[in-house]
Amino acid sequence: MTFISKTPHADVVLIGGGIMSATLGAFLKQLEPDWTISLFERLDQPGLESSDPWNNAGTGHAALCELNYSPAAKDGSVDPSKALLINEQFQLSRQFWSHLVDQKLIGSPKGFINTVPHMSFVIGEDHTRFLRARYEALKPHTLFRSMEYSEDHAQIAKWAPLIVKGRDPKQRVAATRAAEGTDVDFGALTRELTTYLGNNGVEINYCHDVTGISRASDGGWNLSLKYPKSGEHSKIHAKFVFVGAGGGALHLLQASGIPESKGYGGFPVSGQFFRCTDETIAAQHSAKVYGQASVGAPPMSVPHLDTRYVGGKRSLLFGPYAGFSTNFLKNGSYLDLPLSIRPSNIIPMLAVAKDNMDLTAYLVKEVAKKHADKVEALREYYPEAKDGDWELITAGQRVQIIKKDPQKGGVLQFGTEVIAGRDGSIGALLGASPGASTAVPIMIELLKRTFPRNFKGWQSKLKDMMPGYGVKLDENPDLAVELEKATAASLQLESVSANH
Repeated sequence: MTFISKTPHADVVLIGGGIMSATLGAFLKQLEPDWTISLFERLDQPGLESSDPWNNAGTGHAALCELNYSPAAKDGSVDPSKALLINEQFQLSRQFWSHLVDQKLIGSPKGFINTVPHMSFVIGEDHTRFLRARYEALKPHTLFRSMEYSEDHAQIAKWAPLIVKGRDPKQRVAATRAAEGTDVDFGALTRELTTYLGNNGVEINYCHDVTGISRASDGGWNLSLKYPKSGEHSKIHAKFVFVGAGGGALHLLQASGIPESKGYGGFPVSGQFFRCTDETIAAQHSAKVYGQASVGAPPMSVPHLDTRYVGGKRSLLFGPYAGFSTNFLKNGSYLDLPLSIRPSNIIPMLAVAKDNMDLTAYLVKEVAKKHADKVEALREYYPEAKDGDWELITAGQRVQIIKKDPQKGGVLQFGTEVIAGRDGSIGALLGASPGASTAVPIMIELLKRTFPRNFKGWQSKLKDMMPGYGVKLDENPDLAVELEKATAASLQLESVSANH
């Protein structure tokens, strides 16, 4: 592609070519088809950083199996509220993707989403007690009605043979299974969305770095652009800017100078996965099996053995093995962390460093782990795993949010956060998991906060695209069943509603 952006002005500029920018672009194309939009991505294709299928676990995060979304209280009880919220959010994503498929705006859903049951699997008396309490807290809810529970080795072996074969039959284990779980290739979905945008008037610019952002005299934004292949520079003016650059978002947000960016910092966590592409082994496991995180481990380090569908091929993934690196992007610089320090965020960052020594120690220990130790961790979930069947791959960077806290000075926040300028001319997304799975509700939240005047007029269109929008499906069982069947049909997934 030749340099440089063909238009000096755009109504909307999207920085970053991942799932977030692509989702926001798709919304705006549906809601305001006449707006001019330009997208800038520093790599040569969309979805190569955190959205790439091998840079994340591809779990359609619906809180069906992720135990950290429903932790136990001190008295052993389990509060289902966060799990319910995340499941509701994923239902919106399913509805929006179904709309795009039904309208033939993107290609076959088989290219990006497949049915893969979601399981939780725990070992030992205490963990078993917790899993049963979690099951009993979630099962009565509409969105978790299909969940099954078992402590029987034979039953668990029917669900996921590899995790039981070779295991001590006396070992105390428990599992839950939700048949409607999914595996999502967010890289493929991002490319489908970006193709749709490019075919409908959005100017897509790859290999372009956004090197600066400054307030324009008319209240919009001037963006400095660089094309590294030739060293050329240019500028573009935008009425609205979305900073959806993953780990690169913090630096650009800071450069904007908006008051809302003050006090935010980033804590990068790197990771690795084991991957098995032997189809005879992959064929024996159809589940995403999530366990309990180690003491002191960050939530995104929960071990899990997953079925993956990438490029039409089935494979297995195990991990992640967390680590620490100072770059904010997989293709970033080791100077990313030190260069993100500002007078406004140094106190929150120092407070987080002091309060999270155990996390830092855990990450250092993980970095130092030998290959044999990593294989042993895999064998807790797949007792008969052979070292030679698995290759170690590097996952995408996750930059967790550090923010001001009146009591502690600063806190480390796991999750995602929308930052919006007071005048609605700029928005950004910081943080990580559940991220991609909840891209649709996150971008709706961003639209609500950055386009408050337009948003009222968009309500009916949003409802047309997502019939469950504005409704708590868990409190509307008939609509929940209807939409589960409809989205399963559109996305070519297996429906559980027919049996419940």
